[in-house]
Amino acid sequence: MRKTFSLIAFALAATFAAPAGAQQQAAPTGVKNFKFQSTWPASLTLQDNFKMFAERVDKLTGGQIKIEALPAGSIVPPFEILDATHKKVIDGGHGVAYYWVGKNKAATLFSGTPAGPFGMDHFDFLGWMNEGGGMDLYWEFYRDILKLNVVAWPIGGASPQALGWFKRPIKSVADFKGLKCRETGIVAEIYQRMGMQTVNMPGGEIVPSAQRGVIDCAEWVGGIEDLRLGLPQVWKYHYTPAMHENNSFLELIMNGDVWRSFTPQQQEAVRAAVFDTFVRWGIRWQKQNADAIEEMRTKYGTVILRTPPAILVDFLKTWDKMAEEESAKNPFFKKVYDSQREYAAKVVPAKRFMFPPYSFAANYYFPEKKPAAGAKAQ
Repeated sequence: MRKTFSLIAFALAATFAAPAGAQQQAAPTGVKNFKFQSTWPASLTLQDNFKMFAERVDKLTGGQIKIEALPAGSIVPPFEILDATHKKVIDGGHGVAYYWVGKNKAATLFSGTPAGPFGMDHFDFLGWMNEGGGMDLYWEFYRDILKLNVVAWPIGGASPQALGWFKRPIKSVADFKGLKCRETGIVAEIYQRMGMQTVNMPGGEIVPSAQRGVIDCAEWVGGIEDLRLGLPQVWKYHYTPAMHENNSFLELIMNGDVWRSFTPQQQEAVRAAVFDTFVRWGIRWQKQNADAIEEMRTKYGTVILRTPPAILVDFLKTWDKMAEEESAKNPFFKKVYDSQREYAAKVVPAKRFMFPPYSFAANYYFPEKKPAAGAKAQ
C-alpha cells in the first residue's frame, strides 16, 4: 500500500510541477515527414503559397503530417519535379501544369491556360474542376495518359498575368518580330507563331539572362512576383493584361504512394488545406499586387501600359487554330477541351449577364487619370 501511495504521489507531483498546458503538448504519435520541392525561387509569393499549404496540413492533421516545402533546386532542377515525384526522389512538388506540355499538350488545359479557357475566371475554372468533371480528368491525365504515379490539385490562381516586360514600346504584333523573349509551355509556341523568338527558362534565370543580353523581353507573372524577381530593374516597359494566362492555376503534385499512405481523415485534411490555401493566399496576393504596381511606378519609373487589343485578339485566333489542330491528333486533349467548352458555355454567358463589368464601379469611384498633354499613358 505504501509503495502504491508513493507512486501516486510522485505522479501528482510531476503533473503539478509541469508547465501549464504541458500535458497537451506531447508529440503526436505516428508523425509522417515528407520533402516536397517547388519550381519557384524562395523569395516569391508563389513559394509562400507552397509554404502556407504545408503549414495548414500540419495544423489540420494535428502535427501528424509534416511537409518540408523546399524552393527550386533544393533536391532536383526546377523542371524535373514531376518525374522526381513519380520516382519518389521527392514526395511531392509545387509548380504549374503547363510546364509538362513536352510530355502531352493536354497538360496546359489543367493550368487554366491559355485564353481562360473560353473566358472562365478563377472560380469558373475551379467550378469546372470540382463540379464539371475536371478533377477526374486531371487524375486520369497523370495516371493513364502520362503513366505517372502522381496525383494533383489546383492550389492557387496566379492570374490574370501580364503580357510582360520589354525594352521598347509594343504597339502591334509586328513589334514582336526580332525580339527574343522568355516564354514557357504551349504559350511559347503560340508567340512563336505570332513572330516572337522564345526561350524557355525557370524564373530565377530571367534577370541574369536579361543582364547578359540573352533575352530582350520576358513574361513572368506580373505585380508582386515581377517586383520580387527584380524585373523593374532590367526593363522599363510593362504591358498588361494578356490572354495567355488570363486564368492560370498553380499545381500541387504528390506521389501516389504517399497519398495512399494517408488515412481517410488525413486525406480530407489535405483536400481542406488545398482549398484553404487557394483562398487565403489569393486574397493576400491581390493586395500585394496593388502595392507592387505602385512601387514599380514610383520607385523604379516603370512605364505600365495597356496591351493593344489587336494583340489580344490575334493571340486568341492563334490559340484557337492550335487547339483545333491538337484536338484532331490528340484524343485526350480533345476530351478535356470539349469538357471545358461545355462547362464554360453555361457559366461564362450567365456570369456576363449577371455581373456588371468590373470597370463600371471602378471607374465611378476611382476614375482613371488622363495623362497630361505629351505624357505617356500609364
